Amino acid sequence: MAIQQVREYFRKWGRENDIMEFPVSSATVELAARALGVEPARIAKTLALRNNGEGALLIVTAGDVKIDAKKFKSEFGFKPRMLNEKETLFYTGHPVGGVCPFALAQEIPVYLDISLKRFATVFPACGSSNSAIELTPDELAEYARCQGWVDVAKAQI
Repeated sequence: MAIQQVREYFRKWGRENDIMEFPVSSATVELAARALGVEPARIAKTLALRNNGEGALLIVTAGDVKIDAKKFKSEFGFKPRMLNEKETLFYTGHPVGGVCPFALAQEIPVYLDISLKRFATVFPACGSSNSAIELTPDELAEYARCQGWVDVAKAQI
């Protein structure tokens, strides 16, 4: 199970017991916010995208934003295109609904969107559709081995 790999991944920081598992689904921003009792914006959602047509990259954003195609293209030089479920599982090792930037199956770049910086803590998934961990944005950057902070999101309408 992917959550066990994530738990093992967090062991090197002594954070493996900080992973929360819920008796209900946290597979979407809304479900995760409800399970945690927090505003949806504080859910750190991990998006799996094609990396310039081949390979993959991850963008982690706040739960209340979506990728802005123009900003993304300006930052990366190509249009954003989501991976399908099979590709997401191949590159991340995590099923859709539990995708996170930790304990990845493949070496792929991870970027964090600045939308996360407005919160003291955020809640990314941990490899399953009923898990999360509370991290500061700086901890998230460290644990995700972040390639850098980007500005590629806009408010959802």
